[in-house]
Formats: sequence, structure tokens, C-alpha cells
Amino acid sequence: MIVTVADIVKHLGLTVVTKRASLAATISGGYTADLLSCVMAKAQPGNVWVTLQAHPNVIAVASLLNLSGVVITEGNSVDQPTIEKADQEGIPLLTTPLTSYSVVERLSALGIHGIDYTS
Repeated sequence: MIVTVADIVKHLGLTVVTKRASLAATISGGYTADLLSCVMAKAQPGNVWVTLQAHPNVIAVASLLNLSGVVITEGNSVDQPTIEKADQEGIPLLTTPLTSYSVVERLSALGIHGIDYTS
């Protein structure tokens, strides 16, 4: 099943905080971490990133890795410079009051999975 950013917005009730970033990107998998270095080392192009972090460096990493979008959890607010950076880079920035764990559970139920690095 092909899942897009628009699909996860709809199914998870996410709030889209960017104005110009497309929600049409296909999601190839997911990655969850709050340490930027972990994301840079393990997230894959096309992944959706689930994190508590809500600052411009998140957008820089998402852009560098060509991620499909970023979900900021636990109701963390995003400042205007971060939103503007996300729009400039074309990275959909989504927020939710849900915990990161709950978001990952729901993404998994939609068929979005991560890479098992233990195999």
C-alpha cells in the first residue's frame, strides 16, 4: 500500500504547520529519535521522522536526508523561523499532542515501518 504525507495527516489527525510544503510525498518508512546524530546516521530518504524536537536544525537534517516529512509530538510548539525554513526546504512539518510512541503505533498500523538494524 502506498502511503503519502496527506494520508498520515488524515488518519492520525495531524496539524500541518507549513503552508507551502507538498503533502503528496510518498512515505517509504519511518524513523523515531530525538538525537539529530542518530537520525543523520540511520534515517533513510523518504522516511517520515517522528520527534519531540521543534527547531530549525530538525529541518536542516530532514532536508539533508530528503525525508518525506517531520511529525513533532507531545504538543510541542514550532516557532515561525522553523516553519519558514521548512517551507523553504519543502519539508512538511506536522504536529500532534500524541506521544511519539502513539504516533509510531499508528504509523505501523498504516503499514509504515522502520528498518530493523538488529538483523
